[in-house]
Amino acid sequence: MSRNRPHTEISAEEAAFVRGLLIHEDAQILVFNKPSGLAVQGGSGIGKSLDDLLAAFAKSNGKRPKLVHRLDQGTSGVIIAARSQPAAAHLSAQFEQRSTQKTYMALASGRLPAESEGVIDASLVRVEEGGRARMLIAKPGRKGAQNALTRWRILARAGQAALIELKPETGRMHQIRAHLLQIGCPILGDALYGEGRATGPRLMLHARALSFDHPAGGRVTFSAPLPEDFRALMRANGLDHAEPGA
Repeated sequence: MSRNRPHTEISAEEAAFVRGLLIHEDAQILVFNKPSGLAVQGGSGIGKSLDDLLAAFAKSNGKRPKLVHRLDQGTSGVIIAARSQPAAAHLSAQFEQRSTQKTYMALASGRLPAESEGVIDASLVRVEEGGRARMLIAKPGRKGAQNALTRWRILARAGQAALIELKPETGRMHQIRAHLLQIGCPILGDALYGEGRATGPRLMLHARALSFDHPAGGRVTFSAPLPEDFRALMRANGLDHAEPGA
């Protein structure tokens, strides 16, 4: 698969690094715990991306695995790649049909909802501002608007800060980030939808778990523990008492 993608040379150190991110590996899929700061795909100003590093798992004919979904560069956590075209088609269809279940953890602050859980059902539209793409809440009838729904649950709160579990039912760009801004509590460290480094060292959003139907059969769930920088900011904000287990 990936016959038309350019060949990428990676070093032995880079190969060891990406192998160290593996959560699970079998004949059909690879599951990684992506660190914050590692881009999923290449682009302007991007060095080696996770897509590039998949060269470490290339077959003898040069074909390497294919990522079937994305995470923002600042987001950490679970991401999967398919090792064959049939597996990629099987997994991609699930994301398109919304039959996967995604669970995220976010550290947020602001006007926290009084309720402990709820649903954000607000359509989003992509706009370009200052050469950067971002998502805005779309007014009814707005051209290009995409429906977006996120279920949320506050696991712990201390003052204006909270640890929030989020389960997006749609997969729009920046969906969780834009939705949390909409209800008044942007994610800590978010430079695009919040106050950036004034509130956190990086975007405090973690893809905690992902459930899907394995190409070989059966429902599977893979999870990634919260990174240390995430846990440290939880402690700094008095939220460590609700720290999820690894």
